[in-house]
Order: sequence, then C-alpha cells, then structure tokens
Amino acid sequence: MNRCKKLLLGILCTLLLVLSAQVQAQDRAPDYRLGAGDAIKISVFQNPDLTVETRVADSGIITYPLIGAVQLGGNTIPEAEKAIADKLREGGFVQKPQVNILLTQVRGNQVSVLGMVSRPGRYPIETGNTRLSDMLATAGGAVPGGSDVVILSGIRDGRPFRREVDVPALFGPERGNEDVLVAGGDVIYVHRAPVFYIYGEVQRPGPYRIERDMTVLQALVQGGGLTVRGTERSMRIHRRGADGRVTEIAPEKSDLVRADDVIQVQESLF
Repeated sequence: MNRCKKLLLGILCTLLLVLSAQVQAQDRAPDYRLGAGDAIKISVFQNPDLTVETRVADSGIITYPLIGAVQLGGNTIPEAEKAIADKLREGGFVQKPQVNILLTQVRGNQVSVLGMVSRPGRYPIETGNTRLSDMLATAGGAVPGGSDVVILSGIRDGRPFRREVDVPALFGPERGNEDVLVAGGDVIYVHRAPVFYIYGEVQRPGPYRIERDMTVLQALVQGGGLTVRGTERSMRIHRRGADGRVTEIAPEKSDLVRADDVIQVQESLF
C-alpha cells in the first residue's frame, strides 16, 4: 500500500513539473515568434478532433487537419492562432473557432554565443525583446581572458549585419542604443582580450591583458616593476604597424599601450 502511494505521489510530481514548464512556456509565448523546430500543441474549443501536436518545419509551415499547410514561422502565438482560426472559418469548417496554441518546446530562433564565454553554445530567444546583454548573461558572461568588445553578426532586412559592441559601455550612464535586439541565426563572438608583452629587467616578465586606457607606467606595474638593475630611461616598445613592419619606440610613461606591444626594459649601465 505504501509503495502504491509513493508511486502515485511520484506520478503527481511529474505531472506538476510538466504543467509548470508548459505554463512558463506559455507565459513567454505572446512575445515569442515561432521558428523552425519549435514544438507546439494546437487545440480548438469544443473540437477535440482538431487537437494536434506538431513541429514547425524549416520552411515555417505546419500541416493542419482540414485546412492543410499553414505558414506560422515568424508569427507570434496570437498571430498563429488567428491564422488557423481564419482558415477554419473561411473554409466553413468551424463557425467561430477559438484556437489555442501552446508552445511546448523551443527549438527555433536560436542565437550562437561563441568564444571566450563561460558556456558557449546555441540558446533560444525566449521573448521578442531579447537583447545582446541578455544572451551574454545566458551564456554566463565573458571569462577573465575575454575581450570587452564583442562582435554581433547576422542578417537584418535580408542583408548581412555586423556590429562591434563595447560591453562595459552598455551599463554606463550613456548607454545609447548599443544593447541591440538579437534575432534568430545571430552569432555573438567574444574574442580573446588584447595583450601586451613585457620582458627584460622586470619582476614578472610575460604576457598581460591590456586594461582600458592602460599606460606604459601601468604596464610596468603589471609586470611587478623594475628589478634593481632595470632603468626606465632605456625602455623600448616594439610595435607592429598596419603595414606589418615592426618599429622601435622610446615611449613616455604616459603613452597608451597597444595590442601586441612588446615592452623591453633594459639593464642600467650605471
């Protein structure tokens, strides 16, 4: 008897979890636009024979009893319900159809988040106003070695779209319009943060991340400062130009460090 009760309790808990997931999906459904691979359940009030569970095809089309092929891809849930209701009414199959669509599984309208993030992968757009910052948060944000600038690419109005976005600026006082809306098929790429290299008479030679507006003096501090034999007077930066040539520069301590700069601290002669 106790075993039967435990079994019934387990089944009840499972049903509650399924219903909860369906309610959550339906809560976000009004803003969501159906895409290829989405699983939906369609029902018509007082017409149980018209209840169908199906997936949206790659073309955005589903096949529904009596009315055949219906284009639902790109529509919101209310728009899709209206499209089916209109066809049922126009065909004379149901006089006043009350159509309900339940989004049971999200597969379409996904965005790829790649590169230096905690959880790279493909993630569904769950609402119609999902922004770049939302998708980065879903992927766990950038890892410590990730760049502050991310690249968003995709298709807008049938044309290739690409934008570089400064992520810290999204949360500044002048946020602007950089936190753009994402669309299905977009790719967000977080590149490795730019680095500089420092060697010679410093405490900790090696490569280091370039912080925002980093100066040569700050780069020296990052390398642990000079050794007892080092001197700032003979410090040099080896910098590669746009033409690929490397030039040697005698920098000021207030000069800004650039990506891939190689800072050499030489030994004092005195």
